[in-house]
Amino acid sequence: MHSKNRISDPRIEELLTVVQSRTSLSAHSIKQGILEHLIYSLGRSPHEAPKQAYYKALAFAIRDRLQHRWINTVQNYLKGVRLKKDVKVVCYFSAEFMIGPQLENSLINLGIEPEVRKAVADLGKDLDELIALEAEPGLGNGGLGRLAACYLDSLATLERPAIGYGIRYEFGIFDQHIRDGWQVEMTDKWLRGGNPWEIAKPEVAYYVGFGGHSESYRDNRGDIRMRWIPDRMVKGVAFDTPVPGYRVNTCNTLRLWSAEACESFDFQAFNTGDYYQAVEEKVISETLTKVLYPNDEPEAGKKLRLSQQYFFVSCSLQDMLHLLDITGQAITEFPDRFAAQLNDTHPAIAVAELMRLLIDERLLSWDDAWQITCRTFSYTNHTLMPEALEAWSLALFQDLLPRHLEIIYEINRHFLDEVRQRYPGDDERIAKLSLFDETNLRHLRMAHLACVGSHSINGVAELHTELLQTSILKEFYELWPVRFNNKTNGVSPRRFMVLANPDLTELITETIGPQWITRTDQLQKLEAYAEDPNFRQRWLAVKHDNKVRLAGYIQKQIGISLDPSWLFDIQIKRIHEYKRQHLNLLYILTLYCRLKRNPTLKLPPQAFIFAGKAAPNYAMAKSIIKFIHAVAETINHDPEINCLLRVVFIPNFNVQKSQIIYPAADLSEQISLAGTEASGTGNMKFALNGALTIGTLDGANIEIRERVGAENFFDFGHQAFEVQRLKREGYSPSSYIENDQQLAEIFHLLDTGHFTHGDREILLPLLDNIRSIDPYMVLADYADYISCHERICSLWQDQDKWTSMSILNTARSGCFSSDRAIREYCDQIWKVGPVPIKLPPENADRPLVEHDQR
Repeated sequence: MHSKNRISDPRIEELLTVVQSRTSLSAHSIKQGILEHLIYSLGRSPHEAPKQAYYKALAFAIRDRLQHRWINTVQNYLKGVRLKKDVKVVCYFSAEFMIGPQLENSLINLGIEPEVRKAVADLGKDLDELIALEAEPGLGNGGLGRLAACYLDSLATLERPAIGYGIRYEFGIFDQHIRDGWQVEMTDKWLRGGNPWEIAKPEVAYYVGFGGHSESYRDNRGDIRMRWIPDRMVKGVAFDTPVPGYRVNTCNTLRLWSAEACESFDFQAFNTGDYYQAVEEKVISETLTKVLYPNDEPEAGKKLRLSQQYFFVSCSLQDMLHLLDITGQAITEFPDRFAAQLNDTHPAIAVAELMRLLIDERLLSWDDAWQITCRTFSYTNHTLMPEALEAWSLALFQDLLPRHLEIIYEINRHFLDEVRQRYPGDDERIAKLSLFDETNLRHLRMAHLACVGSHSINGVAELHTELLQTSILKEFYELWPVRFNNKTNGVSPRRFMVLANPDLTELITETIGPQWITRTDQLQKLEAYAEDPNFRQRWLAVKHDNKVRLAGYIQKQIGISLDPSWLFDIQIKRIHEYKRQHLNLLYILTLYCRLKRNPTLKLPPQAFIFAGKAAPNYAMAKSIIKFIHAVAETINHDPEINCLLRVVFIPNFNVQKSQIIYPAADLSEQISLAGTEASGTGNMKFALNGALTIGTLDGANIEIRERVGAENFFDFGHQAFEVQRLKREGYSPSSYIENDQQLAEIFHLLDTGHFTHGDREILLPLLDNIRSIDPYMVLADYADYISCHERICSLWQDQDKWTSMSILNTARSGCFSSDRAIREYCDQIWKVGPVPIKLPPENADRPLVEHDQR
């Protein structure tokens, strides 16, 4: 009866007609949507519009198809909370979200690529050309941001309510150019053409204060309260991006905050002739979200970075409290409705900010506010490097966030009182646990704040978690062992297999069915085919085609030709001493020297491919990039050598380029010093795409080796406990050069400028650092690394064996899906269950749910 009444209403019929025209997944409807957006959204004639306009019109048309899923998802969540159903929302706080291009990912998740391809072809365009026009959001620096994006993908695919909270950087991570072998940073203007995937929500805005002072007053009950009087306010405005799940109706939200001036234009200043002052506040305020990770060596850079962190967590927490309010829930329900995950220490100031909002704004007691805070937050640690654990000087913190510093002092007082009760008289333990480092010019330790204010603390690989508990967070583990747990990282199989490697996806799906895309444990079924000659040949053909694609890209973009039949040895990751790209280079130079001594030496031809960015202020990492290019220039131009060896550096590595590189790898280089890499996710992407790994027993390498089998993994180097023993005994890097003739020859060539046109100074800081300090023990692991590569070269000759090992790497790597990781977070930490989204019948062009994916 209700349905009939709705249909008989002409206004409703008209509305349904409009909705259906914007939500239908047919090729005809999508074609009409593209034309409508060309004309009415972009003001372009279909006959004269450039390809970029067609890309944007297509993106708008696909966003339309996400929109009703998006709206229904949000409405379902809010309705569930209002009705007091068991609906809890994950709020993922991250300073980075490397979401990558959205068009192709959305087509895969909606399952409409064939229809879109036909619609675009009917308009005389090529879908692949339009996909290639999409600018990549530069909203992250590396693995941390890519992980956050994978987790949002999995949360939506598993139908778990979630919001990703971060910063809408106007200029993302820099574009990397190479000049004379050196990295040069150029501004990443990713928003210059607009972003069709985001929707500005100017009505969703919150005010964030900085500086000023706090003052006490008595409330209505006569209790002493504090209030903060900032001397500057900034407005945070929401920009929302849809996050669709794979073949489900769930569409979650990535909400990024952009800074605006509270008053954009000072009319009084303009009238008095002070034109600069008239816009000064706008310029200062909007600088806050201009650029990802400003150089934080100067004090101004540190201040801006801390300001960014506080800005986005304050906006996010205010937004969460607002969502609670509009559902009519009491403030005491907050941790039952929201689970907030701190993705590393960047958002750790959220602990103090939530306390401020609860005790200063909501007038809760300290004890009640603290209970809510600790039940709300959980903390993921991503580093074992003490120098990478954020610590802010008290002078800076006092200047920027005076009220928060008062709150943190009070948190610390309560906390240390608890410690003293447990360990009376243990002043050394007190000093190690305190939120303030008194020995380091009085700094606030953000990892400590995150630990104290969270009910769960997790590492991101088994070894990493073990080392957290026995080293940098040892005292916290001893105090609260129940809070610690491990959640090994994972990656999205949709992005890094289905999208990046369509031929392999087709082969796997044809062989074992499509369920593996959301249940990657199903990949184990491939084991039965590892020794099947026909399947091996098809697997090898897919790998060859992927190598042809990468070789074509390198030839076109860099001008270096590679033979796809060669062994593709690939190391792509952030350039850092601990990741040891320079160890890889020493192996290449070992082969170079051997071939120079014996040109008839039998070696399998090998292409060494590097990619990655160095932090702009990290001189040693930039020297490693120069080192790579110096070696590449010498080898690639030497006709005696380049018939067997070639070296390539792919500049400006990003998600788009990774999707070409991962599927083409034969060998994955995961060679960080044991005990330094928290987990790694590139190692997982390579393994899932069938690359074999050469790696130390570090981070998730250990779990990859356990899963794929030691016989299918090339491990080398000192283990973490051996590294510590070497350091205790007094590590002497120069002794390794003195006692190894090959190393001595390599360093002699480097010292004489053989690879740098006779310039002996250009690489000297890097070489002297290795010889005198070698902080990441490149020389200690060199001999074993060379020996391991010799085993690899021998095995490469047996292509049947190599291909079988490749198949087994994919078959046994299913546990490294981000779906598995998110299930663990949801079930064990967040306590967030699935909320399937059902669309109204008039919106359901066809069912997306093909099988149970929860």
